[in-house]
Amino acid sequence: MITYQTEGVEMPDIKRRETTEWIKAVAQTYGKRVGEIAYIFCSDEKILEVNRQYLQHDYYTDIITFDYCEGNRLNGDLFISLDTVRTNAEQFHTDYDTELHRVIIHGVLHLCGINDKGPGEREIMEEAENRALSIRIG
Repeated sequence: MITYQTEGVEMPDIKRRETTEWIKAVAQTYGKRVGEIAYIFCSDEKILEVNRQYLQHDYYTDIITFDYCEGNRLNGDLFISLDTVRTNAEQFHTDYDTELHRVIIHGVLHLCGINDKGPGEREIMEEAENRALSIRIG
């Protein structure tokens, strides 16, 4: 089950049913099934608080993924800063909706085992994001 929640921000205008089906379809391409995934849309201040409290990182980010996966079942909490999504959309000259969906699927790709911090991993993640966005439903 995928849930969508907010903390201190308005719920973004996403089509939940279509987004959920898209996430499941992307997970399936990696041989994974969706278990319990919670999206928590929040502000920059909230994501900074989460980053400091749980990861000891003192910076803003677009998404923090907490991975609770078991075997091929994807479970996790994904905090997404809508403020940073908006800033990134402006910085990368893309529309907000596309950037939001890129970040939504970015967290799922992390749960599928794709990393983006090591040498060459960022390019692999971007390719996976682009592939996922190309099959987006809705």
